[in-house]
Amino acid sequence: MRLKKEGFRIYEYILFAGAALYVFALCVCAGSVNIPVKDTVTLIWNSVFGIPLPQSVGSPAIILSVRLPRVICVALTGAALSLCGGAMQGLLRNPLADGYTLGVSSGASLGAAVAIAFGVTIPSVPFAGTMTLATLFAFASLVLILSLAYKLDRSLSTNTIILLGVIYSMFVSGLLSLIITFASDKVKQITFWTMGSLSGSGYEDAFVLLIALAVFGSVIILHARELNAFAVGEDNARHIGVNVKRVKLVILISVSVLIGVCVSVGGAIGFVGLVTPHMTRMITGPNHKRLLPASLFGGATFLMLADLAARILLDPLELPIGVISSLVGAVLFVYIFYASRRKSHA
Repeated sequence: MRLKKEGFRIYEYILFAGAALYVFALCVCAGSVNIPVKDTVTLIWNSVFGIPLPQSVGSPAIILSVRLPRVICVALTGAALSLCGGAMQGLLRNPLADGYTLGVSSGASLGAAVAIAFGVTIPSVPFAGTMTLATLFAFASLVLILSLAYKLDRSLSTNTIILLGVIYSMFVSGLLSLIITFASDKVKQITFWTMGSLSGSGYEDAFVLLIALAVFGSVIILHARELNAFAVGEDNARHIGVNVKRVKLVILISVSVLIGVCVSVGGAIGFVGLVTPHMTRMITGPNHKRLLPASLFGGATFLMLADLAARILLDPLELPIGVISSLVGAVLFVYIFYASRRKSHA
């Protein structure tokens, strides 16, 4: 009975999960070399259970070593970014907020650029170099921004956090330009990475993304009730018993970790966390108990389609996935904004 009162609709999850699975299969099969669905399923099934592959099935390396790990990483990255965007929009009560609002992605980008420019490696760490520094810089950015926000405003108001996040992002942008100036031989590599790309992603990257999403994504989803309370204002949330400061810190830290891991694996991929929650909200409504789980599937679907377009539009040339997501995301956001304005004035 309680589920009915909250408007629980199981068909929404079936719709989103079905769309994500269909697009996942499409992205694994399609590319510069199209492989039949039957052969793809046989390859994956036999490889998982150790069954010898039939002679009729070709291109096992393309599927198992290239496309499958890449598409898994793309799906997990899209899911994480979309979940972060939905949480940030609810927490800050700002439709323009997403996981990048804190400036954490800028910090992660700076760490990765430093690793690329100066060739930083840590042989004893499995996921060294770019991933390690990006994650460390993401954490350092969070600590710096929250410390400054606490010094200026002990209540950690959303306006203070947003303002400091914007200022910090501008500051980091200047540092990135400085690094590119002095590391002229790495300009192409740094620039391509800052546009976002998951080419070359492996199962190790997918494992890291999966663990981060399972742990910190669960933390965010478990705070859906508190995010619903934030939607009507922090004062109202405080009056109904929500520990505003603690919840805000927990969600901000969880979002920062997810953003740091995503940026360290795939670079800066914009608009996923901004647009996808808006599109999902049009189907599920504003209730975060439905919105956040649906955003996981919606973000995965959106980014997988963007990655597929990046791979096949100018084949054999591959576009950075961030370029596609930004171009499509900007158009979709303008449409969503226009539609919402018309609806509010109707």
